[in-house]
Amino acid sequence: MTDMQPLDTPLWAFSLVVYGSAGVAQECLDLQDSCELDVNLLLFAAYMGAAEGVMLSIDDIAAAFDAAAPWHSDVVRTLREARQALKPMSTDERDPLRPSASSLRAQVKNAELNAEKIEQAMLWTWAQRQFESRPRGNRDEALAANLTAVLTFYRADSREEVSIPRLREAAVRYARMKH
Repeated sequence: MTDMQPLDTPLWAFSLVVYGSAGVAQECLDLQDSCELDVNLLLFAAYMGAAEGVMLSIDDIAAAFDAAAPWHSDVVRTLREARQALKPMSTDERDPLRPSASSLRAQVKNAELNAEKIEQAMLWTWAQRQFESRPRGNRDEALAANLTAVLTFYRADSREEVSIPRLREAAVRYARMKH
């Protein structure tokens, strides 16, 4: 394996399909907003369980978090904040700078998506080194355990409103379609 990995990883393909499934984006964004959860880490854990059958511990989730945290914090989150800050001006019909702000917001949104793709490539590359020899097991059980581990890592597992059934269903559908 080389240090240079392409950005179009199986994790990215999984994420595009699963995140684009009905209701999944909203579930993930709700967790992001309420728990400051990294959606890419959640999708990574779902992929590792549903597609690879790799069960992750809370320590594995913490190590994956550490592998991507500087990039997520410094780049992804910064771009997200810039995009959100541009929203009022880009949607205000009375603002003469609306078209320029709207164009800039679209550019920042594209940069944010590219930054998330890089974050997922970082997680993918890290996982290939870490879990190459880890045994594969029942994908449904690994998916459930991995999602629970992420929620536990973010201390969101005891909150009643935390529920990600659409993510779980979409991940299972994807894995069955691919295997």
